[in-house]
Amino acid sequence: MRAQEGDWGRCDRRARRVVSIIGPTASGKTGLGIALAQELGSRGESAQIVNADAYQMYRGMDIGTAKASRAEREAVPHHLIDIIEPEEAMSVARFQALARDRITLLREHDVRPILVGGSGLYARAAIDEISFPGTNQAVRLRLERRAESEGPGALYDELKRKDPQAAAHMDPRNPRRTIRALEVIEVTGRPYSASLPRYRYVIPAVQIGLDLSREQLDRRIDIRTERMRQAGFVDEVRRLRPRLGVTAARALGYGQICRYLDGELTEDEAFSDIAQKTKRLARKQMGWFGRDPRIHWLSALDPGLTSKAIEIVDNADRGMYDDSDARAETAPFAVHHLGDLSS
Repeated sequence: MRAQEGDWGRCDRRARRVVSIIGPTASGKTGLGIALAQELGSRGESAQIVNADAYQMYRGMDIGTAKASRAEREAVPHHLIDIIEPEEAMSVARFQALARDRITLLREHDVRPILVGGSGLYARAAIDEISFPGTNQAVRLRLERRAESEGPGALYDELKRKDPQAAAHMDPRNPRRTIRALEVIEVTGRPYSASLPRYRYVIPAVQIGLDLSREQLDRRIDIRTERMRQAGFVDEVRRLRPRLGVTAARALGYGQICRYLDGELTEDEAFSDIAQKTKRLARKQMGWFGRDPRIHWLSALDPGLTSKAIEIVDNADRGMYDDSDARAETAPFAVHHLGDLSS
């Protein structure tokens, strides 16, 4: 049975926290998740991993998504991996329901869930106060036609009147987000800003972020990309290509290999582009994560990484971060070390 959002607030303040391990691609999240679960197990506490990566849910998309190996999954049980076919669509709203159901089930069995994933919105959707209003194609089509005939400025001016808080965070020259905001307002009868993500847990949680310098991360991405190549990523894409649905086809790397298979790129060019786009994605991921002041950042290369992560978890269980987490909406952004994220 799915837990209602309000139920989470009645959890004991000192209950074991759900742990969410986040960070850019290739930062070592899977390794830390497994090490943390095993260390907790050595203390007599059961912990299991819940996948929060948008594409690791797809069966067969193994190499390109850096999915945990069979041995790793045997060492620590993983959930929400290989649960849908490549033809199927996955959305953050659907994931939210799946993740919260699984978290509820694990906690009912006295198992601590450890969320692991680099998909920032997915990770937050599992534990944060975030809602996902539905769509209305007729309303959206009407707004799109107005944008074409009246110009995006007219719709933006309307949004400023109806929801100035939402308008203040949008680009007047970008009609797509303005249209979505006006659509939500019309469909729900509530301000669009009321549905925006808030730094507010609805499940007792603690977040651990893995941090690296840009140079270290770029080097890891280059190594991972070459390993994908050697592991047979081209064959994986060739096998899956006829089955890739709209959502699955957006996974980074699959499009480049499809272009190679079509003769548009050489193999070297395809993998070079994968590495470049992955580095760009990592910058965006850190820009996303870096806005959340609740994240406890640790150096991914610290030899004492697992013990420091355990210390953070223990402190969270004792409620040591509750007051600062409650002030997260107005707190300054967290600091990481990737430098200028705009490039």
